[in-house]
Amino acid sequence: MIKFYHNNRCSKSRSALSILQESGLDFEIIYYLETPPTFEALAEIIQKLGIKPEELVRKTETIYQEQYKGKSFSDDEWIKAMVDNPSLIERPIVISGNRGVIARPTERIFEILD
Repeated sequence: MIKFYHNNRCSKSRSALSILQESGLDFEIIYYLETPPTFEALAEIIQKLGIKPEELVRKTETIYQEQYKGKSFSDDEWIKAMVDNPSLIERPIVISGNRGVIARPTERIFEILD
């Protein structure tokens, strides 16, 4: 089943949700700000996205600007930062099986809906 990591306040996330709803495919919505992923779950998501943890960090967030900008962290430290501060997690994330995308632009969602 497709997992959709969603923030309803985000226009890109709402747009991706519409695409999923129109697809007719089964999917699970995960409101990651309300129920943050565990360290292990986020590490698995990152692996499925095929990126480094730092690439999943929202660098426009105030908390990033105040606490993380310009500093070096290990992959594990970045994951812990996102688990502790889920607003740092880029969105929307769509996971299908062993593949995933950050749906920015939203059309990237089609890369894994086949």
